Amino acid sequence: MIKIYHNPRCSKSREGLQILEESGKDFLIVKYLDIPMKKEEIKKVLELLDISAEELVRKNEKIWKENYKGKELSEDEIITAMHENPKLIERPIVVNDDKAVIGRPPEKIKDLI
Repeated sequence: MIKIYHNPRCSKSREGLQILEESGKDFLIVKYLDIPMKKEEIKKVLELLDISAEELVRKNEKIWKENYKGKELSEDEIITAMHENPKLIERPIVVNDDKAVIGRPPEKIKDLI
């Protein structure tokens, strides 16, 4: 099943959702700001994306700049930061079985579905 980690307030996330809707395929919407991802879920997404935790962080977010920027953080510390502050997670993320993509630009989602 295709899953989109979605933030309705984000234009790129809305564009990604539209791509999925137009595909006609079944998918699940996860509003990760309402129900934060578990740490294990973040780790699984990172594994599927084949990136480090820091590469999934939105570094322009105020939370990052005020609390984490410039600090030496381990993978686990960054994952904990994203779990505790879901706004830090880049979006949208689309997962399709054993593959995932960050929908920036949203057209990348088409390669996954």
